[in-house]
Amino acid sequence: MPTRSALQALAILRDPSQFQWYVIPFLLIVLYIYFVEIGKKNWSRVLAGLALWGMDWFNEIWNGLVFHFTNYAPVWGEPSKTAYLILIGLNIETCFMFAIMGIAATYLLPEDKHTKILGMPNRMFFAVGFSITSVIVEYVLHAAGALTWDYSWWNVRAPWLIFLIGYLPFFVVSFWVYDMKSVKNKVITVSALLGFDLVCLVVLGAVLKWI
Repeated sequence: MPTRSALQALAILRDPSQFQWYVIPFLLIVLYIYFVEIGKKNWSRVLAGLALWGMDWFNEIWNGLVFHFTNYAPVWGEPSKTAYLILIGLNIETCFMFAIMGIAATYLLPEDKHTKILGMPNRMFFAVGFSITSVIVEYVLHAAGALTWDYSWWNVRAPWLIFLIGYLPFFVVSFWVYDMKSVKNKVITVSALLGFDLVCLVVLGAVLKWI
């Protein structure tokens, strides 16, 4: 039996009547940020941003599968007011946020990836720092009722999985792509990630209706 929060999310899942006009300027802001980086030929930053976005899609897909196979609840849900709920744990506003999070994060990275901060490799330092900050933001969203958690192993009293699975891989992969020496390898890696996500969305979503 689905939880109340899961039922609330299902009630608005991919419901076009939820549309709000603020989505359009938000989309333009995301496009503007990417177009600026493309204009500067900052391919490493663009691809790092897409890598983080692709990692979020991967998480959102398995989160939807958890609900499908348990018929209880997703690991996290977003049943609150939104302009469009894409997947049970992903609304359009969150999607836009993750689309630019990777680009924003790379601006703090030192040019020398071997520089250490507080004894840690700077990439790991920032990956951990951004992940901890993201968990804190999730706590605030949960307290506001915008983000729901229904499992004892993924909640305020158990933040480690939110940190280890929910965010740390996002930044690790994003920074890994950013530091690749070859643009070709960056493109191949990001294309493989986004391609896998797309196949999953088509097969598991459009065809099987599991997410």
